[in-house]
Amino acid sequence: MRPPGLRYADQVAAIDFAERQITLKVVYCGPPLSGKTSNLAALYARADERGRGRLMTLDTKDDRTLFFDLLPMVIRTANLAFRIKVYTVPGQPIHEATRRVVLTGADGVVFVADSAPDRRDANRDSWIQTTRLLQSNGAERIPMVLQYNKRDLADAVAWDDADRFDDHH
Repeated sequence: MRPPGLRYADQVAAIDFAERQITLKVVYCGPPLSGKTSNLAALYARADERGRGRLMTLDTKDDRTLFFDLLPMVIRTANLAFRIKVYTVPGQPIHEATRRVVLTGADGVVFVADSAPDRRDANRDSWIQTTRLLQSNGAERIPMVLQYNKRDLADAVAWDDADRFDDHH
């Protein structure tokens, strides 16, 4: 009997050997209004129609994510199918419990930082909370990608300073 999943970096990716399928969970995190849902919408628009599911969003009346957004996708190669469940989480601080639940079982995280200079503190606070939640879930070693969104802003933070939002000074 084969194991239900492959262990990597202290996480389990669901592998179905009979179906030759790997299921991954990717979660977009970041401060409020940094563009997590916009990222998901852009991914949906660019994905092959045959491999994407329905984009599910649940927003409040002011277009804020209420619980999470979900985009299921399937990417097929000659030998394998990759079933990817892409989630976003709400960025508002009051939704920490929701972020904790959605991050559970994540195989990777995309942290969406806002390039506006006045969002540095929000980026830092969200980064600290995200890494703390991952640690509390026992997932501190999962792959993370840092994406700076809104690079087209006239006053976007300089690249030399972009990776320093988590400095504590």
